[in-house]
Amino acid sequence: MPRFLLFLVTALLSTLLNAQSPASSAAAFIKTLDQQQITKAVFPFDTAERFRFAYVPLNDRKGISFNELNEGQRTAAMNLLKSCVTNETAARVSAIMQLDVILKKMESRSAEDHFRDPGKYFISIFGVPAAKGIWGWRLEGHHVAFHFSSEDNTLVSGTPGFMGSNPAIVPDGPEKGKEILKPEADGGFAALNALSETEKQKAIIATDAPADIVTAANRKAMIEHPAGIFYRDMNPSAQKKIMDLLSLYVHRYTKLFADDMLRQIKEAGYDNLQFAWAGATERLPGKPWYYRIQGPTIIIECDNTQNNANHMHTVVRDLKNDFGGDLLLEHYRQQH
Repeated sequence: MPRFLLFLVTALLSTLLNAQSPASSAAAFIKTLDQQQITKAVFPFDTAERFRFAYVPLNDRKGISFNELNEGQRTAAMNLLKSCVTNETAARVSAIMQLDVILKKMESRSAEDHFRDPGKYFISIFGVPAAKGIWGWRLEGHHVAFHFSSEDNTLVSGTPGFMGSNPAIVPDGPEKGKEILKPEADGGFAALNALSETEKQKAIIATDAPADIVTAANRKAMIEHPAGIFYRDMNPSAQKKIMDLLSLYVHRYTKLFADDMLRQIKEAGYDNLQFAWAGATERLPGKPWYYRIQGPTIIIECDNTQNNANHMHTVVRDLKNDFGGDLLLEHYRQQH
């Protein structure tokens, strides 16, 4: 074998061997914890707590918070996240967490006030992380919520997957102009503006944007009366923009998992996807807007309505596999 090919193969094998699976990353994280921390962080898989979903500030979250972790433990926690999402997504999660520092200053809160706190993000492990078997984990706090389920070392679900940003655009200070969810905002308007005027009439379902994502934090993601324009009724340019937007959300996750989600969407039929818009059709300060992509297997929502339209929410819901899905839970119960 030529030397340069040998080098490439060796480098590839080294990369694969060093790649951390979610199970090994979760086990490595747990190994850093003491017994008291493990008691807070680890839960049975078959528990109602696994279905809890909240993206607002709370004082009673379960799990272990970043405030309770040392530097090495925080690194292990972020490595766990990076085993399930892209490095870019992990970086954006970290940036969202740090927005609580900016919010605390914007709201003139005292140093003793911990309502806004970048350390109040919690990790919960459900079941026993292992290459064989069923387990899951959750990262959750203000404007971050990812729920993962795994079977036999393969991610089955990564939803609900929520990322928000308040402020959507930092208004002043050293980080003025920072916009963590800019691709989601730009992508939504690009899809809308690629539609013809006739197509826009089908896509725009309301002149006023809803106050929040429609699926909220419900256990079951459901929009009873889907609306908007079907993919099959869009011009080719708009169809491409919709696929770009869909890919943006799905590729928050690692490639293998994202590819599986895209395969399910394709099998259900791109023509069955609907794009809906509500609120302002121009991106202007103080003008709320909302959009969603909905199909047989997925709902993606994005809104920018609160705080004078400078507060974004985005969510991905897998209509079959949210929280791991009912079949995975039944499989777990049969095994145990």
